[in-house]
Amino acid sequence: MEKQREIRRVVVKVGTSTLTREMGSLNLHNMEHLARVLSDLQGMGCQVVLVSSGAIGIGTKKLRLPERPSELRMKQATAAVGQCMMMHVYDKFFSEYNRTVAQILLTGEDVDAPVRSEHLHNTFEALLELGVIPIVNENDSVSSAEIETGQCKVLGDNDTLSAIVARLCGAELLVLFSDIDGLYDADPRTHPDAKLIHHVEAVTPELEAMAGGAGTWRGTGGMATKLHAARLALEAGIDMVIANGSRMEALYDIVDGKDVGTRFSARRGQG
Repeated sequence: MEKQREIRRVVVKVGTSTLTREMGSLNLHNMEHLARVLSDLQGMGCQVVLVSSGAIGIGTKKLRLPERPSELRMKQATAAVGQCMMMHVYDKFFSEYNRTVAQILLTGEDVDAPVRSEHLHNTFEALLELGVIPIVNENDSVSSAEIETGQCKVLGDNDTLSAIVARLCGAELLVLFSDIDGLYDADPRTHPDAKLIHHVEAVTPELEAMAGGAGTWRGTGGMATKLHAARLALEAGIDMVIANGSRMEALYDIVDGKDVGTRFSARRGQG
């Protein structure tokens, strides 16, 4: 078995379903726990980048809207409100552990255009060099790809975004925290006997056929977007793990290479 490589830089993506409660309010317990674990990892010498969903879901609750907006301009306005609140809470929690955070909002053009992509890479490098934890989201207030159609050729969901960020940052590991333990051979919500797949070395058509559609109303992602992210990560030589966000402390074991969730293992030393 291939020796576990040292993880010096990790990208952690947390979904809306982990950051918010059933009615859309912030899950402050999960956010505080996330800040504590990521701060501790940084203290252990691991550079950390956080990709955080939740702006529209949080904005919907903040504005006391009865449901997630369907009109594009209202979605974008709601995202602007939610993003502000989300960063305020993150800044407060990370400050408790003497950590500094930075906000980076991206559109497809930012990562697709070579010059802008290079500037973005340099910004990440500078922030990490300064000991800052970058918090990344798609810029929903100006980008319609994720919240409207998912048709943008680069972004469209934060699972894909996190894989692109991991590649830009030169991370060794990408962790997707979700409301599910990992990739199953059937949907565990409808098949109680579904089995967790612990190790994957390639994203095959058979695997993709197992992936269902989007998840809850609070988010846009499902297993299909996670498999797309896995494909991008593996192509870049980055390991990826899907794990349950209700157990943030599992991140320690994931970084150590232990058997948590579903691990997609990149083949290193091959083209």
